[in-house]
Amino acid sequence: MADTTLMSIPGQIDPVPVARDITPREDGRVDLIGLPKERIRELFETAGLQPKQAKLRAKQVFHWLYHRGVTDFEAMTDIAKTMRPWLAERFVIGRPEVVEAQHSTDGTRKWLLKTADGHEFEMVFIPDADRGTLCVSSQVGCTLNCRFCHTGTMKLVRNLTPGEIVGQVMLARDALGEWPKGNMNFDYGADLDDAEDEGHYTSDGRLLTNIVMMGMGEPLYNFDNVKGALKLVMDGDGLALSKRRITLSTSGVVPAMERCGEEIGVNLAVSLHAVTKEIRDEIVPLNKKYGIEELLEACAAYPGASNARRITFEYVMLKDKNDTDEHARELVRLLKHYKLPAKVNLIPFNPWPGAAYDTSTPERVKRFSDIVFEGGISAPVRTPRGRDIDAACGQLKTAAEKKSRAQRDREAAEAAEAASA
Repeated sequence: MADTTLMSIPGQIDPVPVARDITPREDGRVDLIGLPKERIRELFETAGLQPKQAKLRAKQVFHWLYHRGVTDFEAMTDIAKTMRPWLAERFVIGRPEVVEAQHSTDGTRKWLLKTADGHEFEMVFIPDADRGTLCVSSQVGCTLNCRFCHTGTMKLVRNLTPGEIVGQVMLARDALGEWPKGNMNFDYGADLDDAEDEGHYTSDGRLLTNIVMMGMGEPLYNFDNVKGALKLVMDGDGLALSKRRITLSTSGVVPAMERCGEEIGVNLAVSLHAVTKEIRDEIVPLNKKYGIEELLEACAAYPGASNARRITFEYVMLKDKNDTDEHARELVRLLKHYKLPAKVNLIPFNPWPGAAYDTSTPERVKRFSDIVFEGGISAPVRTPRGRDIDAACGQLKTAAEKKSRAQRDREAAEAAEAASA
């Protein structure tokens, strides 16, 4: 049983949970994953290292953590053997615990993960011919209650820490075997200041090329932790992924959108899903607080948005709800009225048990797409991925409590047997 109580849901007041930058651990050691270099230096100095030595060790450890992906201090070969036990006694290199891993017939992979304090969340990897996209969660559960989204039926438990967010990226790179294999170049005999300039390298040919903050939760309701995690992902000495390859999706937390553009600088995606107040109020309840006009004004003001970096508007296609020709024309009108550099992703609704909606027919989706294209706005239809393992857009919801460990083990054995057949 997880030992963290559910966060209270304050209605029309934005959730302001207690901030924590370090993933809590029962053994008292500090998990270094999710921490920037300067924070690691502070911890080393507090633990007893002299300032100059703490600065060097922090740089060395940072490289091993984020550029090499090691999970054991003994693997840090440029750190003296006598120093490694000292680190292991006080610190740990964490990863989210994998409760269950699933593979879709289309190549999509989904992981059910668990935090150190016992809460479960999911991440998804979607491989394509020219890219590989990791869908990352920012919260355990969600507070937005979007009616078409299975995740929205969960209660919000807590925000994920920076370590739990960036840990998803690192776990995916573990699974894909994508850490560099080169050697670090620190010289023990060199002056500490000189040594700080050594050890830079890059990794090419990655399978994981893009990250989307589109998993469980509303990223802008966990702004500081998401920012901290993505800064590590974008750090040239860290995971070194360009901000142009990272997209943050929001349901429309207007007050945080400008700050997102200025302080994080990643691509923006907006869960629009409707073009009238009545329909969006129903399917995206946040619209009652931040209406369509206010949302689109915030999009128009988003720092860095341009024709080269268009804002993506996500639009789930719900049969007889938001999929008419009139809705398509109004979508074009709105985007042009606010002069938005936009593209629209049309998403066929991904069914889940108990859902109140049906999927629009392929013919209706195509007609909707054609109208938007004719209006001069790109509107591709997203091909559903991972439906057979509930990994498609809007389907993420941890259901592990419904499965016993024996059942999970049995399913894993059956999957392994099928793969080897």
